[in-house]
Amino acid sequence: MAKRDIRIGTAGWSISSRYAEQFPGAGTHLRRYSLALNCAEINSSFYRPHMHKTYERWAASTPRSFRFSVKLPKAITHENRLYDPEAVLDRFADEVEGLGEKLGVVLVQLPPTLPFDEPVAARFFTALAQRLYAPAVCEPRHRSWFTSEVDDWLSERRIARAAADPIPAPHASEPGGWRGITYIRLHGSPRMYYSAYEPPFISALVRRLEAERVPAWCVFDNTAEGAALGNALTVMDAIARGSAKRNVRPKRTGRSHQVAV
Repeated sequence: MAKRDIRIGTAGWSISSRYAEQFPGAGTHLRRYSLALNCAEINSSFYRPHMHKTYERWAASTPRSFRFSVKLPKAITHENRLYDPEAVLDRFADEVEGLGEKLGVVLVQLPPTLPFDEPVAARFFTALAQRLYAPAVCEPRHRSWFTSEVDDWLSERRIARAAADPIPAPHASEPGGWRGITYIRLHGSPRMYYSAYEPPFISALVRRLEAERVPAWCVFDNTAEGAALGNALTVMDAIARGSAKRNVRPKRTGRSHQVAV
């Protein structure tokens, strides 16, 4: 898989002093961050709206190939629990369209207490698709979403289900629904939002990402003490080195060689 099909980033783009040397140069944190990693998840949109021009500014400060994932407001997912989404979605869509082509994913994280309700989910995801062109990725946390029937339902509507760690329910560590995109959210384990992932986990993650045959996103959300940046940089470096090795052509010696099998 080409390097451009694998996106590595964090929730937000704050650069702590611990990693400042790995993000050199002038400019904002986002500008410096975007020169080292190729995506970011905007989580602040979950808590408060941002103006259209704010999204435009974020888009303008990043390289052409950079992409954003934007998390839906909690007013839709947690307060209204997907009911009557049209008015809030209208406002949200108008805001995030400021990202233009750099809007890569719309992230729908659901509360752990929200079960799958087909009529409610159908109205919501239809309204979302009518307003935003970017792929929708759903991160449910109630076990009723993790069935083969719901997977088929999501797939038919081109809605990807995120793979998550720690897992909120059986099968949540694997992506589901529409398989046109893989989206992995890593919240930190054993201490959620705090713990850094250890080398064995990171190595397995890199192999998993390199084996993907669809565009893949991997977002580290273990940001409470800055572990996310370190983990993301390690994964990005490993993927870059793997890509470089695959692109190295053997030197010609002018002699033929027999290969033992």
